[in-house]
Amino acid sequence: MSLFLPKLTCKKDIDEVIKGVAEKVVVLRFGRDEDSVCLQLDEILSKTAHDLSNMASIYIVDVHKAPIYTRYFDISYIPSTVFFFNGQHMKVDYGSPDHTKFVGSFKTKQDFIDLIEVIYRGAMRGKMIVQSPIDPQNIPKYDLLYHGI
Repeated sequence: MSLFLPKLTCKKDIDEVIKGVAEKVVVLRFGRDEDSVCLQLDEILSKTAHDLSNMASIYIVDVHKAPIYTRYFDISYIPSTVFFFNGQHMKVDYGSPDHTKFVGSFKTKQDFIDLIEVIYRGAMRGKMIVQSPIDPQNIPKYDLLYHGI
């Protein structure tokens, strides 16, 4: 759990942040406070929050406290990080089948900073999907799970 990042505890809080934050990338980290990979990601997010404060607002969301969004974004693996800009869901092509979220932890602070800069610049130009600047070797690999198909 990060003591330095704000936590969103219900759907109403998440909705207000997504709709209310203007001209900044909204970063929502879905996960659990006690998970070691979530703690690793939280450390990276909290260390970069001040440097990125002009471009991004970063929030922590517990998957058990926001089950509606957990299902909506198909959060099967944690941590998962989802991005918004002016109320619009931003997608990123990581070279994987899923462009809706980043799954796992970033390897370095610089990977996260680069990604936010690319999302911010793309969003300011009206793009809804951007190409990931992260080295493909630094992107965690996983298989998509489709339940009930």
